[in-house]
Amino acid sequence: MIFLDPSEWGARMQAHQHRADELLAAYRHPGEKHPVYDFLFNYYPVRPKHLRQWHPGVGVKLLGPVEAPHATWRDYVVDDNGVALDIPAFWARRGDSMEHIRTLMENSAANPSRFECFGLHEWAMLYKSEDARHDLPLRLGQAGTDEVVETHRIRCSHYDAFRFFTPPARPLNLTVLHREDQVHVEQAGCVHATMDLYKWAWKMGPLVPGELFLDTLELAVDARILDMEASPYDCRELGFSVVAIETTEGKAEYVRRQRALADRAKPMRSRLVALIEEAKRANLSSDNTVA
Repeated sequence: MIFLDPSEWGARMQAHQHRADELLAAYRHPGEKHPVYDFLFNYYPVRPKHLRQWHPGVGVKLLGPVEAPHATWRDYVVDDNGVALDIPAFWARRGDSMEHIRTLMENSAANPSRFECFGLHEWAMLYKSEDARHDLPLRLGQAGTDEVVETHRIRCSHYDAFRFFTPPARPLNLTVLHREDQVHVEQAGCVHATMDLYKWAWKMGPLVPGELFLDTLELAVDARILDMEASPYDCRELGFSVVAIETTEGKAEYVRRQRALADRAKPMRSRLVALIEEAKRANLSSDNTVA
């Protein structure tokens, strides 16, 4: 157990809240629509209060229980010395979910990483359709978008992208994906699997130190930018560039940035897995103590 005195955890909490406020100011604008950044707060239903709430993480105790706001939060326990996570209570509520998340992340890391999808999932979501998901012009028009899909091999491995493919695009994917197979087929090269670390960190709640949670958000922002710059949508009026994946140069740029994102994601994914394993061990230890 790591013990933090009030000056230590108070400074970390304040720094976290300041950083969260800066990120919210940059990427979330209530009342305004943003086709790139809104995804991070709509598809991932993370609220400002979630981002601003600093957790110390597994294996940390905050000294001074009267001062720590965590004393009134769910999944924390108070004693005479301070406040720490109530691992048995958390695991009783969320243990099955944590096991699923751990398995998914472990398998994603173990599966061979692939870097040949070129972000074509966004194109497949528009194939032979007049129902655009964003109020933005199509860079190549509908006919040009369809031609890109028809002249490329679609290799999407992420079910939560595949499920938004238009019906005529689904059989064009290298593999028809199913939800029950997700835990086996996801791989760490995927931009959406990288982005999803933000979702898993949010779902892990108090197990994740606040600093790591915000790290996953910053990674998700950069992944989302690549996602949209390589998409059929023309985002230049919003200040973004174009990754023209229909060209050789665009494909090379996409792969370079995709690999850089995967490299940044690797230690974050490993740490998230380790936090779940640590919580599981702590819960088992608690059960043995009670027994």
